[in-house]
Amino acid sequence: MLEKLSIIVPCFNEEKMIIPFYQELIKNMSKINNIDYEVVFINDGSQDKSLNKIKELIKKDYHIKAITLSRNFGKEAAMFAGLCKAKGDYVVIMDCDLQHPPYLLPQMLKLLREDGYDAVGAFRKGRNKSKNDSFFRVLYSKLFYHIINKMSDIRIKHNATDYRMMKKKVVKALLDLPEYNRFSKGLFEWVGFNTTYIGYDDLKRVKGKSSWSFFKLFNYAIEGITSFSIVPLKLSGLLGLLCALVSFLYMIYVIVDRIINGNEVSGWATIVSLILFLGGITLISLGLLGEYIGRIYNETKKRPVYIIDEIIKHEEVNEND
Repeated sequence: MLEKLSIIVPCFNEEKMIIPFYQELIKNMSKINNIDYEVVFINDGSQDKSLNKIKELIKKDYHIKAITLSRNFGKEAAMFAGLCKAKGDYVVIMDCDLQHPPYLLPQMLKLLREDGYDAVGAFRKGRNKSKNDSFFRVLYSKLFYHIINKMSDIRIKHNATDYRMMKKKVVKALLDLPEYNRFSKGLFEWVGFNTTYIGYDDLKRVKGKSSWSFFKLFNYAIEGITSFSIVPLKLSGLLGLLCALVSFLYMIYVIVDRIINGNEVSGWATIVSLILFLGGITLISLGLLGEYIGRIYNETKKRPVYIIDEIIKHEEVNEND
């Protein structure tokens, strides 16, 4: 019996990229021998004609099926939905914009089949020289990986992507993690297993534009750090303790100066600056605390990570015609 590869492809407003992606994918899948495969497009609440393009492919290729979510739940939820429905002995997650090159698929599968690895991740090795990202975006990426690797007990490879192929046992371990707020790059590392990485040169998006704004990336980074580290809470506590110590020492200085020298309390500008500074520290600490409480609140509601509207398969589409 042939082994099976499940290819999970999250899509959100990717109508211009679905056909080019499919063509490139099939070209590279033809280079792999003795493998059956399925391509599972996750339509994450697209508002363009992405679903129509996927249906066109489903009509002519029985390997393809689509899972349509009831609304846009985000890429993390779409990936999780794909992992839940994947039936392959091997599962790979890749984007539809061709910035995750399909030519890596044969190499990834070979590493799992022949070299004994349980998972193969991909990273962008040319990002620092890339013209696709601005200087500030590259700097922001470096800071994120540096901070999260310092603060947490996991290590995420610099410029790692969600492009990853895994054996079934790794997928099962990921599905056993019940959390609602998911940060897959961290979860991939947290579950462990024998993992290797392969690099690829940064690729320019062929058509369309990314839906990841700077604000979304910033929010994603905050989710990643708070998912795998409580160091920010500890730092805010230490900073509060330091400020309290400095304030106490300053109070002693004012009292002693008043007793010995008889000076009136002065320095209103300094006092106002200190109040504003301490107020800022307090608000930052409350914001950090609120972020963690918000995550706890979301987890306790026990809402599903995603909701499926419909699952579309080859035989069903052709029956309806």
